[in-house]
Amino acid sequence: MGEKVLMKGNEALAEAAIQAGCRYFFGYPITPQNEIPEYMSRRLPEVGGVYLQAESEVASINMVFGGAGTGERVMTSSSSPGISLMSEGISYIAGAELPCVIMNIVRGGPGLGGILPAQSDYFQATRGGGHGDYRLLVLSPSTVQEAVDLTMEAFDLAEIYRNPVMILGDGFMGQMMEAVEFKTAPEKKLPDKRDRAVGYKEWRGKRALVKSLYLDPDALEAHNKKLQAKYELMADRETRFETYLLEGADYVVTAYGTTARIARSAVKQLRDEGFPVGMIRPITVFPFPYAPFAGLGSQVKAVLSVEMSCGQMVDDVKIGVAGKVPVSFFGRVGGIAPTVDEIVNAIRGLQV
Repeated sequence: MGEKVLMKGNEALAEAAIQAGCRYFFGYPITPQNEIPEYMSRRLPEVGGVYLQAESEVASINMVFGGAGTGERVMTSSSSPGISLMSEGISYIAGAELPCVIMNIVRGGPGLGGILPAQSDYFQATRGGGHGDYRLLVLSPSTVQEAVDLTMEAFDLAEIYRNPVMILGDGFMGQMMEAVEFKTAPEKKLPDKRDRAVGYKEWRGKRALVKSLYLDPDALEAHNKKLQAKYELMADRETRFETYLLEGADYVVTAYGTTARIARSAVKQLRDEGFPVGMIRPITVFPFPYAPFAGLGSQVKAVLSVEMSCGQMVDDVKIGVAGKVPVSFFGRVGGIAPTVDEIVNAIRGLQV
């Protein structure tokens, strides 16, 4: 588009997917992400694409599986309970090594919970969520512009690694309005698509077989080892994070997604007051950026993980610091976001 436009987060995510070449959307409505399928239902026919509302989340993820098998760019979106219903299909897609993009605009749980924002799907997103030893590449933007940029890149990453990529947002991001620009992404060399269901017969002389079923134990073990090597490659190439005022910090705050915006304001306020605090913001939550935590200087006295959950990312932070620094947690749940003042007080409470 080349110019900034004011858009609601969910609609900006949908437009970013279209700009990235997504032409097939299969999904089912659930608050607080309903504007994504609503926007797709209007826009996709305008660009020669197909929008289909399935009868359930279970059906929609299996339609994504089928669409991905043809080599097309496909996506779905949902919110927490809906992603739970998709978990089996996501495992199948990861096992079959097919690319797709999944957007999770997280709401509070467990169960039906509520419709307000949360970050309590971190375990589900970063630990696979379904059965088997699979992983998703999980991107967690903190602004609508970053969400747009990462969504446009997500389709390339899905194809490069032949793996589902999840955009992990929350209800705040879905509903807030910000000015965004849809930039033309640099072209990347992408893998050949002829090993999918379209074009394979002409290429290899036989029908394509897209599957995640391996009845021979040695074959299944080899397949799993291949997948694990791919996840390690993701960790080497795609781990992303941002630091803020980290130099000279005696205390470190970490947060991701929209919570990081609030935490950043708290860090800035304390730094302006002379309090030595900095921040690490994970952008990929899988692969998790362990390195900046492992590399914290000996002067760091404590790390605080701030989340809209009961404490999930904090486990990865503890792995990163490897016992060298005490790790504390502060969170709000139920759709309540931590305030700047609450985070400031939690940071001050780290003093030992």
